[in-house]
Formats: sequence, C-alpha cells, structure tokens
Amino acid sequence: MLRIITLNLNGIRSAWRKGLLSWARAQNPDVVCVQELKAQHADLDEEMKTPAGLYAYYRCAERRGYSGVGLWCRVKPDRLVNLLGDTEFDLEGRYLRADFGNLSVVSLYQPSGSSSELRQEAKFRFMDLIYPHLLELASSGRDVIVCGDWNIAHQEIDLKNSRSNRKNSGFLPEERAWVSRLLNEGGWCDVYRKLHPVATEDAYTWWSNRGQAWANNVGWRLDYQLATPLISSQAKRAAVFKGQRFSDHAPLTIDYEYPLRAERMD
Repeated sequence: MLRIITLNLNGIRSAWRKGLLSWARAQNPDVVCVQELKAQHADLDEEMKTPAGLYAYYRCAERRGYSGVGLWCRVKPDRLVNLLGDTEFDLEGRYLRADFGNLSVVSLYQPSGSSSELRQEAKFRFMDLIYPHLLELASSGRDVIVCGDWNIAHQEIDLKNSRSNRKNSGFLPEERAWVSRLLNEGGWCDVYRKLHPVATEDAYTWWSNRGQAWANNVGWRLDYQLATPLISSQAKRAAVFKGQRFSDHAPLTIDYEYPLRAERMD
C-alpha cells in the first residue's frame, strides 16, 4: 500500500513545535507533501533537514517567511524537479516533484488571491501556467499524484457557506470552472471525491482563524490529491485528520494499492 499525505503547514517551524514530525512518522507514510513552509534553508534545524527515517527535500521561496514547498520521502527519489520555468513563481517556491520509477509525486502550492486584487491576478497567472503543465503530465504515460493546497473549493459541498462566498477568492466561478476543466478535459481525478462523492463537513481541510470557524466546523476543502487514471483507480482509502491541529489546514491522507519501487529507508 502506498500512503501519501498532504498538508499546508502555515509555517514549518510552528507546525514542528506542535508535534508534526511525531504524528507524521506514526502514520508510516511513503511521501508527505508539505506547503507554505514560510522558511528558507538557513531557518531549518538539522531535524527538519534530515528527519529520521525520511529523505527531506525543499523548494523555498526567495522571500523570507513566505510560501515554499517540501517532500518527505521514505524512498530516495530517482529525480527531483523544482522549477516550472517561470521566474515569478519559481522564486515563490510553489512546485516540487519527485520521481520514483514510473511514479511522480508533486507538492504544489497554488497562490491565494484573498489578500488583494493583485494577488488574485497572480493566482490567475499561476493557473494559466500550471494548467498546460498538468495536461502534459497527465499525457506523459507516467502515474502522477499532484498534492497540495489549490486554494479553490470546487463544488458547493466543498465549503460550509457556499452562497455567501460566490464572489470571494477561492470560490469564484472562473476558479471552479478551471478545476472542472482540469478534471473533465485534463485527465485528472479528484481522488478524495472519487472515494467520498457526497461527503461534506468531513471533507473540509481549512478553517479561518477568525471567529469560531474551527469550533463550528465552518470550513473549506482546499487541499487535494489529483491523480492520473491508473493510480486513481487504485485508491482505497482517504481521510482528513482532525485529531490534532498543526496549522489552519488539516492533513489529507490517501492510500493507494500501488507498489513503490526500491527499498524504504530504515
């Protein structure tokens, strides 16, 4: 069984202090995809750089305390890719891919547009950039899982208050249509929704820090694992963990009946 976890950390150092590594190791994952490091390599302590039993790789943002993605892998990858070929977003550290034989696992952090119109425009630029890249990956013949914080709730069942958020970033009609095109025309499968087509409140992965959003479960489903057809057909279990808070997001774990080549690190 191949176990993949994805989690937006909202700061790796903060999540670490809350016991993230102990929890993650106890899940016995093959790959953990993390986003929003809010740190650079110089800010990481030795345990973060080399967590026991895992190979750790990071693509940090050039700007301090901002963005960044990472991968923790039980098996050493054959190849790493950390560039999209776009200066604006490569400097923000939003993409990291690991190849294991014919399997590729990607940690991706799509921009949020909620802070300003300028950032929403940047989000649209990133969507325009990543869409053809994802189409290319889907048609490559490889088995691919793209994990991350997409900053889009696709359907009305993916957030608590859909009616009041229709004009807000993360639930805009053009954002939702973009996800639909990716799934319907791009050859990708939303694995959680495949396994839980009608789940609502159990599916949320993000809660605002304002008010009592967490206590009242006023959440959004923003974190996804999108997979190509063969490996998505082998997904057996998907769950959002809410037993402990490491950030304003919750970890999404999916198990696939898929052999991972090579031996695990002891």
